[in-house]
Amino acid sequence: MAPSLILPHGGKLINKYIEKNYDDLKTFEVSSDIRNDAENIATGVFSPLEGFMIQEDFLNVLKEGRLSNSIPWTIPIVLDTEKEIAKQMKELRVVVLCSGGEKFGIMNVEEIYGYEKENVANAVYGTTDVNHPGVNRLFKMKEFLVGGGVEIFHLKKNEIQKFRMHPSETRSEIVGRGWKTVVGFQTRNVPHVAHEMLQKAALNLYDGLFVNPLIGKKKIGDFTDSLIINAYESLIMNYFPKNRVLFSTTHTTMRYAGPREAIHHAIMRKNFGCTHFIVGRDHAGVGNYYPPFAAQEIFNEYPDLDIIPVIFPSFYFCKKCISYANDKTCPHGVESKEELSGTMIRQMVNSGKIPEKHLMRPEISELILKSEKPFVVE
Repeated sequence: MAPSLILPHGGKLINKYIEKNYDDLKTFEVSSDIRNDAENIATGVFSPLEGFMIQEDFLNVLKEGRLSNSIPWTIPIVLDTEKEIAKQMKELRVVVLCSGGEKFGIMNVEEIYGYEKENVANAVYGTTDVNHPGVNRLFKMKEFLVGGGVEIFHLKKNEIQKFRMHPSETRSEIVGRGWKTVVGFQTRNVPHVAHEMLQKAALNLYDGLFVNPLIGKKKIGDFTDSLIINAYESLIMNYFPKNRVLFSTTHTTMRYAGPREAIHHAIMRKNFGCTHFIVGRDHAGVGNYYPPFAAQEIFNEYPDLDIIPVIFPSFYFCKKCISYANDKTCPHGVESKEELSGTMIRQMVNSGKIPEKHLMRPEISELILKSEKPFVVE
């Protein structure tokens, strides 16, 4: 491994992929979300985690935003199930995990434990309001958690994962391209030109850009995974130098945990090999649950994170400047600003109107308008 490549979180890239058959073990069904998390553990996306959290780590993450060994970690990664099933898993110790009828891994069960959902909600989301999508999902979880190591013998493969790369692959690609600095860009939206200008501003400063959409369960009204992937594939193909951009998808649940999730997003991109990470205003936020700059300010609490946050002012099109600008470069008032929001894009879809080319690339507008299901409906 090249010396210039940033170390994985915790110093070691976890690899829990095995080639074994465990047909003689009892099988337990889990959700596709839990399978995604198990695969992220096994492939190193969640390094240094080697399994679903035991109680000591779980409680320390809630209280301190760190694992019990003090390594920064802000989001609980857990396997929830009913009490009786948890007891069975604990008695058996080693079990096979299955999702959608497909066996994919084994779990070495260390312990089972209960938890207080209100405490988790306050610690992770800063609220117990069930209108918050992350809190709503938390309150629907089963009452027991199962902690222990996981190993994967079958990785999920389908069309939505055609751009998925594991950290060992992205790190190898970064080394092969000779990049010493790599800036990661997290997104759960289709791109408009303001996003593109921000990404290209970052490319002026760093060797490579890692565009890494989050693919997984999202709230109603968010863009569908397939549309996000198709839109970015088109944007990069038509408007970016191919040798400066690496495009890959990360498959996990969007938690909308604001500041805590911003740290989590940065850790994942550090494991992929990024040295820097773009943190937007209200990163990973939803509604008005978090102050607008909280996701940026939380990085001050983690000087040992290693990956460096990159904070740009929001870009907008200024009709007087006749160009994209931000509050640091443009003196004009709000009447001169043109911005494209998610709400505006939804209105566009409903009315059949196409945004001006300086707000959204025509290839992207066309993809949205032609999509049968552009938004998550359930």
